[in-house]
Amino acid sequence: MAEPQYRSRRGRQAEAERNDRRVLDAAREVFAAHGAGATVAEIAERAGVGMGSLYRRYGSKSDLLRQLCMQAMEESIQAAEAALAAPDAWTGLSDYVHACVARGSGALAPLAGSLETTPEMWETSRRGRRLLEQLADRAHREGVLRAGVTALDVAWLVEFFGRRGPAAPGTEDEAIRRRLLAISLDGLRNHDAGPLPGPAPSARHYERRWQLEPKPTPGDTQHD
Repeated sequence: MAEPQYRSRRGRQAEAERNDRRVLDAAREVFAAHGAGATVAEIAERAGVGMGSLYRRYGSKSDLLRQLCMQAMEESIQAAEAALAAPDAWTGLSDYVHACVARGSGALAPLAGSLETTPEMWETSRRGRRLLEQLADRAHREGVLRAGVTALDVAWLVEFFGRRGPAAPGTEDEAIRRRLLAISLDGLRNHDAGPLPGPAPSARHYERRWQLEPKPTPGDTQHD
């Protein structure tokens, strides 16, 4: 039988993990609704935890945002790995899109350019895109993905559908989202569709949004 002190430590650890999940889930919802201007107080209130508890886990709002971004990217990577193991390319690609949209991966897009990114974030992002490229390449090889569709097209699609965060299960919003997503996925299928308009999205444009613009230093002047 475990010692009382050991059980107590495990109980505190389990409670801390539950609080952390509540904070991250609440943060995703709050930032999806209010953007980068949302306050830590709003997140703590939504999560049902005290400000002190939140700041003990995350030293600043930026730290929380970075962790939230890392979590979202890691979830997308897990979805891509599962999709690559699917029995056929279309099932894998469709499951990937559904999984990312259901989790609200695009909800963090409004944060782009509002926080300092880290090398770990960039590496994780590019790892996720490499896996998505493998999914798209496989779908093209099997002839099920519309000609001209790229991995970044799929990434943008996921972002657009997930910008408002996860839809509450059983609601009309969820039903509408699933309906429109089914229509969009059908548009990705290779069934004698016409050529896509314009050039494919570029990685430079996709990444540039997340590059923090330098703030002017005091004393800087602008000249015409």
